[in-house]
Amino acid sequence: MAKIIILDDNVDLLEMQAELLRAAGHEVTISSEGAAALAEIKTGGFALLVTDIIMPDMDGIEVIMNLRKLQPPIKIIAISGGGRVNPRDYLQLAVRLGVHGTLQKPFSGAELCLAVDRALHQATPPA
Repeated sequence: MAKIIILDDNVDLLEMQAELLRAAGHEVTISSEGAAALAEIKTGGFALLVTDIIMPDMDGIEVIMNLRKLQPPIKIIAISGGGRVNPRDYLQLAVRLGVHGTLQKPFSGAELCLAVDRALHQATPPA
């Protein structure tokens, strides 16, 4: 199974996602801050990042853009519940940045696991 890092400022959702992916056999690291997640990713070995888009310190779009420079091969799933605008707007921007999947909150555990499986089996888009 894969080494995955999950980034979300909602600790309850973060823990739920981690529990589901660990139960599916993945090695999971969690972070609630973008800069900390990027630092962890620099240690290497991660196959996938699952990131929320709207976060207080460093948003998911910034994380995705930085990650593409640091470790282009890592797969990415972007998640969003929206905020002031429709979550699809944020997720469409993430798609343009080359993510491997998106999920709109709320989503089920089955939807998360399916998105992870799909992302892990996709080719990485060219830089």
